[in-house]
Amino acid sequence: MPTVYLLDYVAGNIRSLVNAIEKLGWTVEWVKSPADVPKAEKLIIPGVGHFGHCMTQLSQAGYTEPIRKHIQDGKHFMGICVGMQALFEGSEEAPEVKGLGVIPGQLKRFKDKDKSVPHIGWNSANTSADGTVTEDSLFGLRPDSKYYYVHSYAAPFPNPGLKENGWEYATARYGNEEFVGAVVKDNIMATQFHPEKSGVAGLRVLKAFLEGQKLNKLEATPSTSATKEGLTRRVIACLDVRANDYGDLVVTKGDQYDVREKDGVSAGGSVRNLGKPVDMARKYYEQGADEVTFLNITSFRNCPVADLPMLEILRRTSESVFVPLTIGGGIRDTTDTDGTKISALDIATLYFKSGADKVSIGSDAVTAAEEYFARGQTLSGTTAIEAISKAYGNQAVVVSVDPRRIYVSSPEVTQRNTVLTKFPGPNGESHCWYQCTIKGGREGRDLDVKQLVTAVEAMGAGEILLNCIDKDGTNSGFDLELINYVKGCIKIPVIASSGAGNPEHVAEVFEKTPTDAALGAGMFHRAEYTVKQVKDHLQGQGLLVRQFEDSI
Repeated sequence: MPTVYLLDYVAGNIRSLVNAIEKLGWTVEWVKSPADVPKAEKLIIPGVGHFGHCMTQLSQAGYTEPIRKHIQDGKHFMGICVGMQALFEGSEEAPEVKGLGVIPGQLKRFKDKDKSVPHIGWNSANTSADGTVTEDSLFGLRPDSKYYYVHSYAAPFPNPGLKENGWEYATARYGNEEFVGAVVKDNIMATQFHPEKSGVAGLRVLKAFLEGQKLNKLEATPSTSATKEGLTRRVIACLDVRANDYGDLVVTKGDQYDVREKDGVSAGGSVRNLGKPVDMARKYYEQGADEVTFLNITSFRNCPVADLPMLEILRRTSESVFVPLTIGGGIRDTTDTDGTKISALDIATLYFKSGADKVSIGSDAVTAAEEYFARGQTLSGTTAIEAISKAYGNQAVVVSVDPRRIYVSSPEVTQRNTVLTKFPGPNGESHCWYQCTIKGGREGRDLDVKQLVTAVEAMGAGEILLNCIDKDGTNSGFDLELINYVKGCIKIPVIASSGAGNPEHVAEVFEKTPTDAALGAGMFHRAEYTVKQVKDHLQGQGLLVRQFEDSI
C-alpha cells in the first residue's frame, strides 16, 4: 500500500486524519524525529490551536529546517489548518514567533464586531480569483462543496504576494471578510479547513493530494449564481449516552433530564433505550449532520481513566464519521481507581487521541465561574477550560450551559441579570433571570447565565452549547429570548439546544436569533424527522446549508 508520512506535534485530534487516509487506501508512517523527514516523499503536517505553540513546538524539536528542505526538494507537502498557517511569515496571534516564510504575508484575527469568533462551521473554498467559477477542480476543490473550518486567524484576501509568487488559491468569505481557504504551488497543497472533517468533499481533496491529481475537469460546472458563498447554518445531532440497567451503553433522551421510562415495571421505569451510539452517529452523518455531539451523562466516575467506555465509542465512530465530534461528561480533575491523580487536560487528551475534536465541560464550568467572580473576575490559570484551551486552542473547548427560568416581578427584586419576557410567569411576573444549574439540572446555583458565559469566555472557551431546562423534551421550539440574550453578552459562537420538535423550529431559531448552530436530539432519535428533512426545509426557506455528498 502507498505510504504518506504524518508529523504529529500534539495537535489535537489526529486519529480522524489517519482514519481518512486509511479509508482512501494509504498507510501512515509517523515522523518521530527530524531524521525521519527525509524519508518522506509525501508529508502532511496537521494542526489546531495556537500559531505560536505550533511553531515553537516544531522549532524546539528541530523540524523547521527539515520541513523547509522537504519543500525545497520538490517533495509533496500538505499543511492543514495551523499546518497551512505555518507556511506564512507570521501571525498576529504570536507576533514574536516567525513562520516558515514559504508564503509572503501575515495572518490576521477576524473582526468580531459583526460576527462570532472563532469562525466555526462549513464554508466555501472557491478557486476563482475574479468572481467566476473555473472549470477545473484544484486538488479536488469544488465551488458547490462546503468544507469545515475552525479558526480565529486567517490570511486576508486579496494577498498580492500570492499571485506575484505563482501561488494558486481558493478563497472563502466570513461576514465582510474574504480570506484564503487553500493554497497550491508546485508540490505544495495546504488548506485552512480540515479535509478529514469535511465529509466526502474533504476526502476528495485528500485523495487528490495523495494521488497527485492537481487539476480535474468538473463533471458539471455550476453557475456563479447557483454557488452561494459563506458560512452555512450548522445542524448538529446530539446523542445522550449512558449505561442502562444492564451496563450496556445506549443512546437515551430525557424529559426535563429524566431519562427513565414512565411506564416501567419498577418505580421510575428502565433507562430509555433509543439505539447504539456508533450506529446512530453514522446514520446522522449520512443524513447530513454537520457535527455529532456525544454527551456522556453517566461519566463513568468509577472506571479507570484508560478504560473509559466512551473512548471506544469515539474510536469506532471516527472510523466512518468524517465530521467534527464533540464529547462531554466527566472532563475534570479526578482520581483514578488506583489512586492516581488525573487532570482534566489528561482526560481531554485521551478523548482527542480517540477521535474527538472538541470537549464539552458542564458542571465544572459553573464552579469555575463562581470562583472567578469570588476572586474579583480574575483568572486563576488552573481551571480545566484554561488548561485545555491553552494546549489545544479555544475552539477545542465547548461549555455546556443548563439554565432554567426564575420569574421575578421586576429587576429591582434581585441582584441577578434579568430579561423582560413576552411569556409572563405563573403569577404574571414580567421578568425572569436564568439560573445556572449543575449535576444535570438537579441542583441550582446562585449564578445567572450572563455571569457564566462571560466568565468562561474570559477563561478561553470557544463555544457555548446553550441548553434550556424549561424547554428540554417539550418539542415546543427553542427559547428564543434566552438565545438572543446570551448572543448579546458574548462574542464566541452559540449552539442553540433544547426544544426542537420539527424543522420549523430549527428554521425559526435561525431566522429570529443570530445563533451560530442548532442542535437536535429527540426528533431525530424517534425518527420523526431526519437531518436531511430539516436541512431541506431550511434550504426551502432560503437558508444556506450543506447537503451530504455521497461520492468521492
